[in-house]
This record gives sequence, structure tokens and C-alpha cells, in this order.
Amino acid sequence: MPKMTKRAVDALERPAKSQEFLWDSELRGFGVRVVPSGLKTFVVQYRTAEGRSRRLAIGRYGLITVEQARDQAKIKLGMVAGGVDPAQQEDVPEDNITVSELCDWYLEEAKAGRILGRRNRAIKASSLAMDESRIKTHIKPLLGNRLVSSLRIVDVEGMQSDIVLGKTAKARGTGRGGVATGGPGVAGRAVATLQSIFAHAVRHDKIERHPSLGARRLAAKRKVRRLSLDELGKLGQAMRFAERNGESQRGLAVVRFLALTGFRRSEAQQMRRDWLHAEAGYVAFPDTKGDAQVRAIGPSAARLAAAQPIQAGSPFVFPATMGAGSYTGAKACLQRLCATVAIENVTPHTLRHTFASIAGELGFSELVIAAMLGHSAQSVTQGYVHVDDALRVAVARTCDEIAALLDS
Repeated sequence: MPKMTKRAVDALERPAKSQEFLWDSELRGFGVRVVPSGLKTFVVQYRTAEGRSRRLAIGRYGLITVEQARDQAKIKLGMVAGGVDPAQQEDVPEDNITVSELCDWYLEEAKAGRILGRRNRAIKASSLAMDESRIKTHIKPLLGNRLVSSLRIVDVEGMQSDIVLGKTAKARGTGRGGVATGGPGVAGRAVATLQSIFAHAVRHDKIERHPSLGARRLAAKRKVRRLSLDELGKLGQAMRFAERNGESQRGLAVVRFLALTGFRRSEAQQMRRDWLHAEAGYVAFPDTKGDAQVRAIGPSAARLAAAQPIQAGSPFVFPATMGAGSYTGAKACLQRLCATVAIENVTPHTLRHTFASIAGELGFSELVIAAMLGHSAQSVTQGYVHVDDALRVAVARTCDEIAALLDS
């Protein structure tokens, strides 16, 4: 790290993305930053007496020289050495970080459990995985190089419009199948993630202003697809045909279990054996989207889960066919089944909607159906396990009705 000179600053090349720094070897904390636009700004970086890391802009290269910036940096850093925060003593704005850097800070802090989400609890790994995907796919490509301090509502809403138009659509690569496309739902969720990051950053004193406060998010189109009674019968036929023709038995079991319970795909696939209480007719989830829950299941669903072969060393009811994890192929299996009987636009979540619709047709109230799906608090934090008898009856009747349609 050489002493900063005019020649060194002139030779500092603009980065393709984010920002780059050249730090001085003699005056620790004094440097110059260059952004993709080519703009070069002198900065000082220091830590306050309270332990907060700050970076202040001294001035733009070209308006002041290297030596002038060095003189100002000495004054600022001298104040820090004396226990004074120059950002608080002078009307000097704190040099902001880029959106990309702020996103990286959020992910690091959240994964370490230092950022709290709903109910003042650490943000779940599944939620962080979705946040990270939106950051990587949409937020960074569109706004990553921008300084947070320069953002306005129009920029955030512009990002939303660009996502809707498909400007960030691309193949997801080897980790996940499919293509990341656009649409109002995807765009709205990306904005929600960015707004959440800004809110956490303000709360943690990382930035001073929430730049997207007031931005309007597009509403997602609500999915209402459900299987008709005839389609449930066809799905059952497809399952029997597939069973005779080499389809994964584990995949068929998970698909049937989803249909019989209305569980979320992740809840079924990641269900552990010690959570399953088949004889009592419930699954005790230590953690779900709605926190810890006891979820009633019907007799045929309980028998199906209990009958799954035990795989040595695996805690899952539906273990992966390879490796130590849980089974993850339910969506692909369901798509293959539906393709054989010409049923279109079906996902595992469609089975959840179908379960709710069948329960509604049997006369159960929206409140009961919400509890059946795990939307209400069936808590296991009360010190005992309890499933309401009326809820147990509702789940059993719905499960039996769907089982009869699949077997017809």
C-alpha cells in the first residue's frame, strides 16, 4: 500500500461494479474512493469511541489536491484521537455506502443473528435465502452501484418497473432450476426486501435516512388455482400409473401427503420423525412460517407418514435419496404426474389451495380453515400439546374426502 500521490490517484482505474479504494500507507484511515462512473472522492475512515465505524467524505479529487485532502484528513483523524467524532462536531455529511455494500452488510449481520425480524426474533434462514436471491438477481444488478445517499423514491420505483419489464430475467444457474423472470409479484417483493434493508440500516445507525420510505409496491396477483374434483381423480390415476412405471416412491408419497394435509412443501419435505405423532394425529413443528405449531393431520395422512421406510442416520420422514438432507423433488414429481393426465398450472401450493377449498365445501368456516393450514397460533409454547377436537374432526373429514377422490 504506497503513499498516496497524484500519480497513484490518476492511475486508479474505475471498477466495473461497486467501488474501489486506495488507502494511504502513511496516514492510516486516509484514502480515495472511485466508483464505476469514474468519480474519485477523498475519504477518512475511523471508529468512534462508541465503536461505530464511520467514513466521511473530505472532497472530490480535482476540486482539491491530494495534499489538501491529506491536511484535512489529519485534522479529522486528530479529532478522533482526542475522542471527538468529527461527523458530530461539524456539518459534514457521512460518506454513504453503495446499495451493494449495504445489502452485504445486511446479509452478514442477519446471518449472525444481530438483526431481528418479526416478533423480535432472528430472521429465519429460509427468509434470508429468499432475500439473498432477490438481492443477487434484482437489486444489485439494477441499483447495486448507486450510493444510498443518492437514492430517491423514483429510483426504487424505477427498479420495480424494470423488474416487471424483465430486465433482470435470466437463468438461475445450476443451483436451482428454471428462469428468474419478472412480474408484479416478484418486483413488489424485491422492493419490500430493499425497504426492509433500509429500515434495519437506519435502526442500526448504518445510514441516516430511509431513501425509499413512501415508495409504492405493486400488489402481487393472488394465486387462486385449485384442483377440481375431476382433476383430483385424474391426479390419483396418474399416481397409480406412475407407481407401476418407475416413478420415485418417495416423491409420490410426498405429493399425496401434501394433498392430504395442505402442508407447505417445505413443511412436508423437511418434516422430522420426532415431530410426527401419527397415533395422536398431529405434527409438532418446533418452527414454521408462523412459529412453533401443532398441526393436526388426518388418519390416512398419519398412516402414510408413519409407513415411510426409515433411512439409517436420517431424521426425516421423507429423506433424500442421496445425501443426508431431506427429499426436495416433490415439485418436479407433481409436474410429471400432471403432465401425464393433461392437468396444467399446478404447483405444490395448488394442493394447499385445494385442501382449503375442499374444507370450505364441507362447510367449515374460514377461521377453522386458517387453523387447519397453520395460519393461526397452534402454539406448543404453552407447556403442553393440545389440538382442538373440532379442528381434529375438520382435518380428518377433509383428509378423508381428498383421499377418496384420489382413490376414485
